[in-house]
Amino acid sequence: MASTKEAYRVELRAAVRQLGDRGLYSAAKWAAELLVGIEPDATPSPSVVMDTPSSLGSAASGGRLLPLRRSGGSSFRRRLRPGGGAADAGTPLGGVSYVSTPIPDDDAFDAGADKYLLAKTYFDCREYRRAAHVLRGQTGRKAVFLRCYALYMAGEKRKEEETVELEGSLGKSNVVNQELVALERELSTHRRTGAIDSFSLYLYGIVLRDKGSEALARTVLVESVNNYPWNWSAWLELQYLCTSSDILNNLNLKNHWMKDFFLASAHLELKMHEEALKRYERLMGVFRCSDYIQAQIATVQYSMRDLDEADMIFEELLRTDPFRVDSMDVYSNLLYAKESSTALSFLAHRVFLTDKYRPESCCIIANYYSLKGQHEKSVLYFQRALKLNRKYLSAWTLMGHEFVELKNTPAAIDAYRRAVDINPRDYRAWYGLGQIYEMMGMPFYALYYFRKSSYLQPNDARLWNAMAQCYESDQLQMIEDAIKCYERSANNNDTEGIALHQLAKLHGMLGQSEEAAFYYKKDLERMEVEERQGQNFVEALLFLAKHCKSIGRFEEAEHYCTRLLDYTGPERETAKNILQGLKRAQSALPLMDIDHFAM
Repeated sequence: MASTKEAYRVELRAAVRQLGDRGLYSAAKWAAELLVGIEPDATPSPSVVMDTPSSLGSAASGGRLLPLRRSGGSSFRRRLRPGGGAADAGTPLGGVSYVSTPIPDDDAFDAGADKYLLAKTYFDCREYRRAAHVLRGQTGRKAVFLRCYALYMAGEKRKEEETVELEGSLGKSNVVNQELVALERELSTHRRTGAIDSFSLYLYGIVLRDKGSEALARTVLVESVNNYPWNWSAWLELQYLCTSSDILNNLNLKNHWMKDFFLASAHLELKMHEEALKRYERLMGVFRCSDYIQAQIATVQYSMRDLDEADMIFEELLRTDPFRVDSMDVYSNLLYAKESSTALSFLAHRVFLTDKYRPESCCIIANYYSLKGQHEKSVLYFQRALKLNRKYLSAWTLMGHEFVELKNTPAAIDAYRRAVDINPRDYRAWYGLGQIYEMMGMPFYALYYFRKSSYLQPNDARLWNAMAQCYESDQLQMIEDAIKCYERSANNNDTEGIALHQLAKLHGMLGQSEEAAFYYKKDLERMEVEERQGQNFVEALLFLAKHCKSIGRFEEAEHYCTRLLDYTGPERETAKNILQGLKRAQSALPLMDIDHFAM
């Protein structure tokens, strides 16, 4: 086990240096965070173990503004591990034999080393064309990558400038990166001749993706990650191109341990939550201290609507890393869903002080204003997030929600469409479009978008409820289809209780009294468990009383009527009349029996 961990450390340390030296800072950051997430080999001495709780307690409590800690929160790392015994302390996936990928040596520059350092300095200063110019004529693979990467970034920078000049900071534009054609020609030549390394393959995959050649881009990116598996940015680009489980399963990937991180992330993106959760829990066997894995597990739990579990994990993350911004936008969505205004206010204040110009920070502050009902301010902060990152998916989708609240239908439609342009698998944007067209009285259009959203997120009861309500509309009146949708909703933990009540009503409309009674009874049991009472509760009692009376189950009917007497309104008078009818029917039964025997 110790040798396995040490091998991972050696690989990751080299990866951090090599990725950073090539300007791939996001991938270098990810590798560095994973490096410190590997559980230490040595067992702490007793004195250290005794000192740790107090030091952790003081660090967690110092400067905290809110009492967010829950009982048992500090043990969540142990709970995330499946089993927690010694048998789990192997490689990330127990029993899997991983291939050994040699760590490549960087080019040994002689005369070109100084030029590379100068070009890298220009690159870090965002002087991309100067960096590319310095490396002209250099043939080393490291120099070729940095020169091509600098040209690509120069083209992206100019594309953003032209977009702002033509359409404004948030406008649509058909401007393209003018360097793509030349880069594709050069990189494809290097690939054919074999004079290309994994980093240039990664860049070639990006160029192909931008030009719309997705199939070839996948092939090239697979070559890149197979040759150099520690470049997380390449894995993420490959994940973006895996739009279905079939594509994912057909990738010809080497069995390196980085593949497990990729598959877990891809399963999460494809809404295969159970598979993602299993992989992340297994990875915790080695990377037990990894904040990245814990954040991913919390995101999975949030996607599975297990809000309390996800909340505890995010709280623990903030205690261990109080200046963290990554994944905190997901946490703000969770707090918004739970309507935890105080905790969301605290989170917004914290990220504002940490880095207020991060897109995630703007999104968190926007969620805070939205929860307070200040939708204009919320839109303002979502727009700020998008000025910082035009491809920030959540900001487009959530801004669409805010425009719906403001009754600005055209702006909402535009925001949702921009979201699905960025990621066609964003079910929230499809759902938002469906809501808008439903509000506009266009159920056929709404159904199209609701179907798209439910296909992408089949376990979300809200989407099935929305589709069922479309089928119920006056224009469609497709009751049987509505019933099927409500059944799917009820089978997917409809926490709002809409499906059971509507199933009972629709079956009653069709004259199917037995089915209606079945669903009314289930709905009644749900409301009793949740201690809810209201019009639906009264309606269920009244229907069940009438139904039981009609089929001769007088005792049950009397029970429901007696409960109705506790309410005011016409239902109470109806219950009295039913009780009187029951008494007359019960008194008539003995006379009927006597007459029968007399005959």
